Amino acid sequence: MQRHRIIPAALALLLALAPTALAGGFFKVGELAPAFSLTSVTGQSLSLRDLRGRVVVLGLFHICEPCRMQSANLQTVHEATKGQNVAVVGVNSSGDSLTAVREFLSTFPVTVTYPYLTDPERITDELYGGGRFIPNVYVLDQTGVIRWQRVGNMNLADGAAILEQVNLLLADGNAAGTTGL
Repeated sequence: MQRHRIIPAALALLLALAPTALAGGFFKVGELAPAFSLTSVTGQSLSLRDLRGRVVVLGLFHICEPCRMQSANLQTVHEATKGQNVAVVGVNSSGDSLTAVREFLSTFPVTVTYPYLTDPERITDELYGGGRFIPNVYVLDQTGVIRWQRVGNMNLADGAAILEQVNLLLADGNAAGTTGL
């Protein structure tokens, strides 16, 4: 009888821990961020390589309420870091149409003024672990290495938490143009 209780409990524990284990396999803090090149909702091309030498705050979003809230957090970071060696970038990583993304952006509580990219081929969704854990926020150092990430939990990735990580990297003195992306 004892065995019949242990097996379901073990299965339940594995299912509960699976998202964390999968996220650990997808998100590589300490490794070089995967490169991509996409187009913004305003028609401008942007490559992660274009941001070389800056601290980069990268948000990967779908069209969902948590993503709307996280995008607003990124707007706070964007406004707080104007004039600094920081780039804030949002990506609709789920392949939604340009029209759908523009409509979604029009419903935000704040106007997004950082580059917001569309990814019709879902390249970033694949490179950064897929859409199971949305929204995703990454902070990359000036060499393109992922130094901080939060997945699907905005309580741990509010504007203040992101700014703290950005300021640590800026204070590190590594803000001179370096390579690596």
